Amino acid sequence: VDQLVDHILSYPLQTRIQLLAPLVQNRKGEHKEELEEARKEGFVRVMINGKMRDLSENIILDKKSKHTIDIVVDRLVQKPDIRSRLMDSVETALKLTDGLIKIELVDEKRVEILSESNSCPDCGIGYPELTPQHFSFNSPLGMCSHCNGLGTTMEFDPDLIIPDKSLSIMQGAVDHWGVMSLKQNSWRMRILQALALEYNFSLNTPWQDLSPDVRQILLYGSGHRKIHLSWKSDNSSGQFSTRYEGLIPSLGRRMNETSSEYMRRYYMKYISDKSCPVCAGKKLRPESLAVKVGAKNIYELTTLSISEAVTFFDNLKLKGNKLLIAQEILKEIRNRLNFLINVGLHYLNLSRKAPTLSGGESQRIRLASQIGSSLVGVMYILDEPSIGLHQRDNRRLIDMLLHLRDLGNTVIVVEHDEEMIRSSDQILDFGPRAGIYGGEIVFQGTVDEIVKDPESLTGQYLSGKLKIEYPVKRRFAQKNFLHIKGAGQNNLKNIDVAIPIGVFTCITGVSGSGKSSLINQILYPVMANKLHRSTLREGKYEDIEGLDNFDKVINIDQQPIGRTPRSNPATYIKLFDPIRILFAQLPASKLRGYKPGRFSFNVRGGRCEACQGAGVKQIEMHFLPDIFVTCEVCKGHRYNRETLAVKFKDKNISEILDLDVQEAMELFQNIPSITKKLQTLIDVGLEYIKLGQSSTTLSGGEAQRVKLSRELSKTSTGRTLYILDEPTTGLHFDDIKKLLNVLQRLVTMGNTVVVIEHNLDVIKCSDHIIDLGPEGGDEGGRIIATGTPEEIAIHPHSYTGKFLQKVLKRS
Repeated sequence: VDQLVDHILSYPLQTRIQLLAPLVQNRKGEHKEELEEARKEGFVRVMINGKMRDLSENIILDKKSKHTIDIVVDRLVQKPDIRSRLMDSVETALKLTDGLIKIELVDEKRVEILSESNSCPDCGIGYPELTPQHFSFNSPLGMCSHCNGLGTTMEFDPDLIIPDKSLSIMQGAVDHWGVMSLKQNSWRMRILQALALEYNFSLNTPWQDLSPDVRQILLYGSGHRKIHLSWKSDNSSGQFSTRYEGLIPSLGRRMNETSSEYMRRYYMKYISDKSCPVCAGKKLRPESLAVKVGAKNIYELTTLSISEAVTFFDNLKLKGNKLLIAQEILKEIRNRLNFLINVGLHYLNLSRKAPTLSGGESQRIRLASQIGSSLVGVMYILDEPSIGLHQRDNRRLIDMLLHLRDLGNTVIVVEHDEEMIRSSDQILDFGPRAGIYGGEIVFQGTVDEIVKDPESLTGQYLSGKLKIEYPVKRRFAQKNFLHIKGAGQNNLKNIDVAIPIGVFTCITGVSGSGKSSLINQILYPVMANKLHRSTLREGKYEDIEGLDNFDKVINIDQQPIGRTPRSNPATYIKLFDPIRILFAQLPASKLRGYKPGRFSFNVRGGRCEACQGAGVKQIEMHFLPDIFVTCEVCKGHRYNRETLAVKFKDKNISEILDLDVQEAMELFQNIPSITKKLQTLIDVGLEYIKLGQSSTTLSGGEAQRVKLSRELSKTSTGRTLYILDEPTTGLHFDDIKKLLNVLQRLVTMGNTVVVIEHNLDVIKCSDHIIDLGPEGGDEGGRIIATGTPEEIAIHPHSYTGKFLQKVLKRS
């Protein structure tokens, strides 16, 4: 007690102090008994969740929420003669809380937690009794108070504000200012000219050549130093001095002051996540980070990859009581880490953020947790767990599923992977084709039986009667290459990569080897910024040569083509435009004076106004996802009665949108402007989808092929780079065959195609392979081999080559 009192008396004189007894810390409940006991003890005030309450009130707390309750034991001002009073108050607080006390310094708005057992009077840090919550960045007890456990804060980013640093201010280097706002007599121009005069720099100097001090002033202001402004007009003239606010403080102030959601979105484009300045991205309080096991705190442990964590815990040497305490805990930790390794996730960091995981990685993490539970009699349903998994790791995954089965569970897998299909006990093959041409069970039985069934498309590919042929002649890299130098993003080891131009290149390697870092975080952002003036964040690299060989870059991913029922394949590939023009040219339309816009469900005139052409109405469910119900006026047809009266071959515009691609091809067979675009959908294997099908109902693979169809319908310049990341996700053997035909067609037209892929049928059909590895995570990021599929297949150190060798022999 004396030490605690001495520490409190060390505060400066006149410091206002509140002595608090922490009664409840972050616990659910109404806590009626604790509050009633405090009243009986004669206390007057209590702090509940940071707010002062009077105990004479009828305090009712939500029993389902967590609460922190501190009894106000005393409130006093630091003076030389308060020691006796302070001793009594400290003793009272410690008795109430079994040795714990909070000291609130009112003027500094700072709280210290002091304890009889866990406190340091010298540095002022106090530790409550440690619980698991103190090591969780999701708990108020453990999280960094500045960033609330996120590890990052949202701040204005100079790289986004000045995207092209080779430009000068007068050339529009500052995106927010642009060029138009820098007119000679504008107020902004006068301020900038005064700044240039005061700090001796030119507004025509490229941003990158300005001194660091000048860039700092332009971005963050002149501080206390003033600039001198003068003006002269027909009516008046004058001069005065003012401080320059700075670009970033100005943007922040305007964003806080605006009530316009549009303007807030505008300012948000200049904001990015920055590492928290207090915890440096570690997410936890200093008290939590001070606790160490094996010389590592919890942050240092979670930055390890799963394989590194296994090594750490295997080498952790504990003795005596420490070993006795940790024995069972270590056993559980090792088991869980080994489950993750067994499903091929050894390369992931323990602290990897969930949104950055692929669908396959997320699914395998959940699978690992289920394997660890050792439950029996459970039905497990998995949707394509092999997504993003290299063939080397695929066998491990299959063995884990077989293990779940052998425990006494039922495992149902939706899958296209050949090895997974061959490992199953029972196969249900749906078909015979896709979409409206499917929906039937074509076959049910074993692998040996399906290969003999002529009705099963899957069986014919498994038996070899149908197969994906690799090209008889490969395109070889000529003189032109796209050179990426010094690629060092994430785990890439400052590698130099040469991608041949005008050929079909596959980027291969085990999961986590650096494929996405190279292509999606370096190559695509750099090319998009250069060719399309985008402002994407670029990964770490030194230089890229060969960009002049391209006029555009297209990243064909599996993101939805639209997020509302209004978006559909017909509108996305610009097929709906010639259809509307056709309807406007019909006699019935000309008689009524209808233009093409009449047949658009996105503009007034022809659409149903009750649902504004959506065909459905959106009902907000507040705490649940919104639901869509069919419009009761147009019954889902989207158009009003007058528009629906116009027909082409007995079909109105709504019925046209309800046709599938194959049916539409027959209907419009004599109209080239329409059939040309429909043919591109057929070429990518989407003859079964409806023209007006809502984009929200398309799978990732279907959305990707719609995007490919749109590219095919455009006039090619032969100078486009197409990037695809695992385009075979969700595709059957037959769909992969069609996809490859499309990709080969794009290359034949002179374009360059780069595909990140694990599927061996795609890899064997490529012209050039760049194989990364040898492992995932820190053990990857190097180029293992480059060359044709035949050259990779005989490479002694390529995992991809070992599996590719078997496929090439079989083909």
